Amino acid sequence: MSSSSMDLLFTLLLLASSVALAKSSPSVPAIFTFGDSIFDAGNNHFNKNCTAQADFPPYGSSFFHRPTGRFTNGRTVADFIAQFLGLPLQKPYMELQIQISNGTLERLPSNGVNFASAGSGLLLDTNKVMGVTPIQIQLQQFQTLVEQNQIEKSIIKESLFLFESGSNDIFNYFLPFDTPTLSPDEYVNAMLTQVNSTIDQIYKLGARRIALFSLGPVGCVPARALLPNAPTDKCFGKMNVMAKTFNRRLEDIVNIIPIKYPGAIAVFGAVYGITHRFQTFPARYGFSDVSNACCGDGTLGGLMQCGKEGYKICNNSNEFLFWDFYHPTERTYHLMSKALWNGNKNQIRPFNLMALATNITL
Repeated sequence: MSSSSMDLLFTLLLLASSVALAKSSPSVPAIFTFGDSIFDAGNNHFNKNCTAQADFPPYGSSFFHRPTGRFTNGRTVADFIAQFLGLPLQKPYMELQIQISNGTLERLPSNGVNFASAGSGLLLDTNKVMGVTPIQIQLQQFQTLVEQNQIEKSIIKESLFLFESGSNDIFNYFLPFDTPTLSPDEYVNAMLTQVNSTIDQIYKLGARRIALFSLGPVGCVPARALLPNAPTDKCFGKMNVMAKTFNRRLEDIVNIIPIKYPGAIAVFGAVYGITHRFQTFPARYGFSDVSNACCGDGTLGGLMQCGKEGYKICNNSNEFLFWDFYHPTERTYHLMSKALWNGNKNQIRPFNLMALATNITL
């Protein structure tokens, strides 16, 4: 082969690799996050009317080395996804509003906003007495920002929208204080009605890349020890049946999004299956305990919130699936996030978040 031919071949290979790199480089400028404590980056902390808090030690101790309002010892799934995309962590909406109102911030950051509120649900009445921000109000907050042109519409179209809610609704269905007026199926139907409404609303506001995450095995959280009818030697089957029913129908909703909403693409994160695999093969994932809270007290560590007077804490949170009575450890979130980012169709479908973020599917 002549020298000129070699030069041409090298140039073509260089161009091909550049095109491939361009196709695989994330093109997401921002993340907008809605949901509950799985995502909350501190909104409840900045809401002084809210009693659902994690703004005291040892929350945040493993990564931030201080409490941030996140209900774990470090980063959440939303944080890890932002880092995988090379974006700074999204700040809580409530913090940003305070900074704008007092003049310490001129405009919203370009990397997105976190609207999630721990303890919130899909149903308006879920933990209402605690002053949480329900999904409906989170959506109103986002809509107001869009209508006030505080978020560029061109950015919205390219952004990633993360959505996870429903665990608190289902856990509360089994609280002993009130007899449910709806059957489990009717209750799940009411939850899914709100999911459909949420998708419709964010699509009208410009969302096109949407990730909906399933509920985890809610019936396995250590806080089930607080419920008089829940077993503590195994997961609460009735609660998990409701979660799985919700998840199956949530995936049906995800599958019709590209048909119902032209130009939109959506993925279903199978968080239940990912977590169940951690529970089934704990040693494979480096866990020594997948039942008890690392931080808490009482049966399963589930009778007291981490950080409250008299709490106990484990020696190595990395070996525990659960950080406190409801929430996973940062390490669990990290493993979960990696599965959602570049996992196979058993973990996230029809494709993973990396594909959603790199325009491979658009």
